[in-house]
Amino acid sequence: MMALFFATRPRLRQALACMALVAAWPMAHAAPSASIDELRLQPFANAPVWKDQDLVRPVAIVDDRGRQVQLAQPPQRIVSLLPSLTESTCALGMCERLVGVDRYSDWPASVKKLPVVGGGLDPSVESVVALKPDVVLLSNASKAAERLQALGLKVVALDVKSKADIHRVLGTLGQLLGVPQAQGAERVGRELESGIDAVVRELPERTRQTRVYFEVSRGPYAAGPQSFIGETLTQLGADNVVPAELGPFPRLSPEFLLRAQPDVIMLGNRSMQAATSYPGWHNLQAVKAGRVCVFSDEESYAIVRPGPRMAQAAALMARCLADKAPGKAAVAR
Repeated sequence: MMALFFATRPRLRQALACMALVAAWPMAHAAPSASIDELRLQPFANAPVWKDQDLVRPVAIVDDRGRQVQLAQPPQRIVSLLPSLTESTCALGMCERLVGVDRYSDWPASVKKLPVVGGGLDPSVESVVALKPDVVLLSNASKAAERLQALGLKVVALDVKSKADIHRVLGTLGQLLGVPQAQGAERVGRELESGIDAVVRELPERTRQTRVYFEVSRGPYAAGPQSFIGETLTQLGADNVVPAELGPFPRLSPEFLLRAQPDVIMLGNRSMQAATSYPGWHNLQAVKAGRVCVFSDEESYAIVRPGPRMAQAAALMARCLADKAPGKAAVAR
């Protein structure tokens, strides 16, 4: 399902993908930009560059299709068809072994130099095969998995819905690729959580219990409490206006916002363009008071891609809360 977040299309499966969002939003005071930049770079700056003799024998893993996959040795050639898996591969120190990516994989910057084999859900099978990969990483929703496997390629499908899944996928990737856990998945996971904890500690007390609506894509599709975005908001002490029973990323009616009346709205520029036409948008108290955060393109990618940059995502949402939260007196209900 989380392939929904990695291929920009108007349909549900694809619209929640990559969030091509382009407007910058004002800097807040609680989390200076330098801290956010450090969190953006940290997972990759601290990644080791592995030599074959330093890696371990790959372990058989079961992917999210229920298929068992094992490589005979650490791969030399990896194709990733999902931005979050591309970033996780690089954070584990295997970036130099990537030989091809999907069109939406753009971080870290070095992957922009790699051959692009199309979209994550519908890549060019011929282009992937031509790269002669030892393993192909993709979403469980990709249409290419069975065909690539039928052509003799090793294929691993992995998806993320929750923060727990982020750690699970890091561990699974590390085992598959032969990366020692202590220097790989455990290190990345530890840095991710410590980064989020530091962000939480720096948040002003007045931001707690702020009622937040986070729109991940036009529709509108929102981040519910069970999503990795919703879980991060909870860690930041915010209250999600989306009921948990609606699921991780429900499609809502524009009227929902009018009933919910969130204290703060978070969304991207393309969503903002659509949101201004929602019935009653200009009557929302958050809109009237200017308590709307519009994330830039790169900021949105950091938030909606469930991977090693989740500490940066937390810092971006915390910056919004520190800048826009009305304070306890206003949020009391």
